Amino acid sequence: MEKFNCVVIGAGAAGLNASLVLGRSHKKVMLFDNQQNRNRVTQESHGFLTRDGIAPASFKKLSLEDVLKYPTVQYEEQTVTCITRQDDDTFKVETTESTFLTETILIATGVQEEFPAITNIYSYYGKSLFSCPFCDGYENSHQPLVFIVEDEAHALMKGKLIQNWTNNLLIATNGHEFSKEALNTLTAYGIEISMEPIKQLIGEDGQLQAIQFLSGQQIERAGGFVDTKFIRKNDFAEQLKCEMNELGEIVADESGRTSQKGVYVAGETAKIEPSSLIMAAAEGYKAAIAIVLDQTNNR
Repeated sequence: MEKFNCVVIGAGAAGLNASLVLGRSHKKVMLFDNQQNRNRVTQESHGFLTRDGIAPASFKKLSLEDVLKYPTVQYEEQTVTCITRQDDDTFKVETTESTFLTETILIATGVQEEFPAITNIYSYYGKSLFSCPFCDGYENSHQPLVFIVEDEAHALMKGKLIQNWTNNLLIATNGHEFSKEALNTLTAYGIEISMEPIKQLIGEDGQLQAIQFLSGQQIERAGGFVDTKFIRKNDFAEQLKCEMNELGEIVADESGRTSQKGVYVAGETAKIEPSSLIMAAAEGYKAAIAIVLDQTNNR
């Protein structure tokens, strides 16, 4: 079996930037990706200097061109299925097609989203419905927007936040009841609220035009945001017995070192929450440096 200094799982911004730094440190790296990145439906990504507004697919293509200039880095579009620690403290990495050995593992698989149970919601996601106002709020500024949110605490926090981009906001709870205190707080900010179940979203080619409720009422909206739940798929951190906290987050230091020697984490995977490209890339950079330092000190 071929052996590597590091196997990086996930070619998002975190995994790509880590692979770049590792390659520049003359480390032999295998980078795996299965094309299931959360932002694959996103049209534009914002907030990254020199790349503001870039499509995630273009960002990934350009990043891979940078990474693969370094001859010690390999890239495979394969799904990692199992990781096991060997008696000599290396790791055996099994994919749908091959098996490899590696000294270290960097988990950068990101997270996946679960949406409210609303007919056709996914066809609007990434086009006119988004999850992050910092990423997509500017492009929707000063328009009538909706925030589809079933959790009262999230509605209070994020509802007020979205008002930085619009003063015409409808919060739709999709049939979930909010407390009187929450309703009073939100209405005091000038936010309209509907606790009626949503029947469907109305629009064309992913561009939202209206929300239709179960009663038949329709409220026109030009776009908006949706509160999603985040889950880790193929949770290798649990497979490798990494310590988790009470929230189910992977316990790691600032450089991505987990409780298990040789296992590192970067990007959205650690905290099961969304992150921007620039923040994920920075975490990948830090994790790569930690890997190189640790391997140097363990010689």
